[in-house]
Amino acid sequence: MTTLLEVSGLGITFGGLKAVNDVSFRVNPGEIVSVIGPNGAGKTTLFNMISGVYIPSEGSVKLDGQDVTGWDPFLLARRGLSRTFQNLQIFQTMTVLENAVAGFHLQEKGPLLADLLHLPSMKARARTAEAEARALLDRVRLGNAAEKEASSLSYGALKRLEIARALALKPRVLLLDEPAAGCNAVETEEIDHLIAEVAASGVAILLVEHDMKMVMRISNHIVVLDHGEKIAEGEPAVVSRDPKVIEAYLGPDSQVEATHA
Repeated sequence: MTTLLEVSGLGITFGGLKAVNDVSFRVNPGEIVSVIGPNGAGKTTLFNMISGVYIPSEGSVKLDGQDVTGWDPFLLARRGLSRTFQNLQIFQTMTVLENAVAGFHLQEKGPLLADLLHLPSMKARARTAEAEARALLDRVRLGNAAEKEASSLSYGALKRLEIARALALKPRVLLLDEPAAGCNAVETEEIDHLIAEVAASGVAILLVEHDMKMVMRISNHIVVLDHGEKIAEGEPAVVSRDPKVIEAYLGPDSQVEATHA
């Protein structure tokens, strides 16, 4: 199987402090790999290096075999890597449809003059973007809310809208930073199913999430960080029984079931 995302020896130093050190793993098409660890373990810092927000001090990131270490986020997006963030990046006063359409901006390749003069080609691209956005909203089960203002949605629906915008870039690799954070059990289950469906379509998914039941249920592979170091890696059933993981994160009384759907 061809590896879509390969992280090798990745590390970064801030002011002499090693925030992440020598982290390596791979994500294949259709695979869900979760990165877990206690607060301050370096999970989001790792995401920021992979997605071009931070430039690593060492190591490399390869996307479909090409070294993309330190590339700007918009270049990575055009190459097929998209992400969400811990904090919602939604335009609250815009409609749900307008938010989804905004996700297609990096796919637009028409001439600038056509846009400035509102030529028919620009209008045609706008119609195409709207049709694709509506299809995407149906995919994340928000089709009936297309004309509503985003601020009227529940928190879980806003999380799904943010995933829809990331999917608008038609990624081959999707990074999800705590997609279920702040969601109730029903909303978490909806996001759980959505992530599984996206992976089933062949997209490689890298996930950071604190909901351990969700992680154990949907992950094919888990990477565990503690103080910026990788302390364990493997299938959910193996990781959940690792003494180092239990001590650092799950806790000695953990009863998390490593069921994998």
